[in-house]
Amino acid sequence: MAGQRALLLAGFLLPGFLLSEAAKILTLSLVGGSHHLLLDRVCQILQDHGHNVTMLHQRGNSFISDFKEKEKSYQVISWLPPEDYNKGLKENFDFFIEEALGDRYTFGKFLSFMEQLGLQCSHFLRRKDIMDTLKNENFDLVIVENFDYCPFLVAEKLGKPFVSILSSSFGAIDIGLPNPLSYVPVSRSFLNDHMDFWGRVKNFLMFFDFSIRQWQIQSTYDNTIREHFPEGSRPVLSHLLKKAELWFVNSDFALEFARPLFPNTVYVGGLMARAVKPVPQEFENFITKFGDSGFVLVALGSMVSNFQAQELLREMNSAFAHLSQGVIWKYKPSHWPKDIRLSANVKIVNWLPQNDLLAHPHIRLFVTHGGMNSIMEAIQHGVPMVGIPLFGDQPENLNHVEGKKFGVSIQLKQIKAETLALKMKQVIEDKRYKSAAVAASIIRRSHPLTPAQRLVGWIDHILQTGGAAHLKPHGLQQPWHERYLLDIFLFLLLVTLGTLWLCGKLLGMVARWLCGGQEAEEDLMEVQPGQVFGGATGCRRLSPSTEHPWCLPHIGT
Repeated sequence: MAGQRALLLAGFLLPGFLLSEAAKILTLSLVGGSHHLLLDRVCQILQDHGHNVTMLHQRGNSFISDFKEKEKSYQVISWLPPEDYNKGLKENFDFFIEEALGDRYTFGKFLSFMEQLGLQCSHFLRRKDIMDTLKNENFDLVIVENFDYCPFLVAEKLGKPFVSILSSSFGAIDIGLPNPLSYVPVSRSFLNDHMDFWGRVKNFLMFFDFSIRQWQIQSTYDNTIREHFPEGSRPVLSHLLKKAELWFVNSDFALEFARPLFPNTVYVGGLMARAVKPVPQEFENFITKFGDSGFVLVALGSMVSNFQAQELLREMNSAFAHLSQGVIWKYKPSHWPKDIRLSANVKIVNWLPQNDLLAHPHIRLFVTHGGMNSIMEAIQHGVPMVGIPLFGDQPENLNHVEGKKFGVSIQLKQIKAETLALKMKQVIEDKRYKSAAVAASIIRRSHPLTPAQRLVGWIDHILQTGGAAHLKPHGLQQPWHERYLLDIFLFLLLVTLGTLWLCGKLLGMVARWLCGGQEAEEDLMEVQPGQVFGGATGCRRLSPSTEHPWCLPHIGT
């Protein structure tokens, strides 16, 4: 019996192995930071599973000054934008981050930054040498990432099928999924899937705000599209998003609110997860000093370390002094303000093994900026969070953390020492947060396949089947008025109004006929023998304007 089961299992698996061949895959990494790290991980996984992977990597705008390149197991093609443009982009980005850290973030500043990325895209598409090299390689598949729309345009220019990675949670962009507004919160509404009446009203109105913002962001690439695509065949970005064969989402059911998905939408949150290693002795010695109280891990990304935000640092440092736990804080010691005395229970370090520290049995809390990779690592190890969102998708990500009850968030403008200390103590001491975080960890870990297995398996699937047409509904190709049945509603409305109009006309005709018949009867002269009225015998005039033929003047007697 065991042999039969093994044979049956082999019968299911063997065709997949036979069909699985090495494919030539191109990934496009045109922005840096966590976006590049995620694509780098995707490239490594696919290369390790037998595919021939090439990354087009832009140098000079990683946005993180201490970002170090490592040896790659895959091929890399690099390009560098013009120096004057790179300088302008860096200045624009630095200004954007300083405004965000000063709680002066506005959508207009974000649009200005996106315009710079659109200009960057034009610089790249003008590089005929690189574009010709990519065309000559004849890749089987292109992998893009959604923060910058340029990779979508490059894939369209190459004429190759592509899959996209959504680096944030749902809601950042419209990829064509069903979006029932009664329980699917719109981006920036900061609602969850349990909405009361006024919540649904807000969500409905925010949908229009979201649609306008999407149009404004995508419009920043209009000049690039006009320059590099001939009239009559110019792509529309909103259509390109729906053209992706697959959408890999860097999130998980443990974090996301349940919502309708298409078959070509796959959660791969946790791709960055690594095997846990013992923490270096330097950190272990510090953790041991605080015994059972444990420690708090603080990592707000690399942005805070690269920009001076003294007031923010002062308040955070004072808040940490209120804790009985030790605090390990990722912040460059060389950038620490000299006029701020570091609290006795705080250790600042230039680098820390975040994944290993999150897995440590004595960790009590993770203070994070809300980047998706960091949140996924915290969920992996069941660590509750206090979030301090800075910009981008971070407020939305932390809204999900609050909605799932394994953390809280605090806005930059609200950060005062007492307020932040109160938030941290609340999450540490209320065991419901820890319980919810552990429950999320169980959900995250108990998937039948790992994120890497889902990534490779679905890419192999569409390579073997010639695309994902069988996974995408026809509705993605329909005009919006057909998709939302507006043409049907209009047709039924016209039929209803037409029917009511016709019924009204018929009733009017019947009413006039009935009233006309009654008047005709009343106008008849009633003949009554033996009576004379007005010279007429046997007649009674009922109307002075009406004379019956019988009521002629009587001549004779």
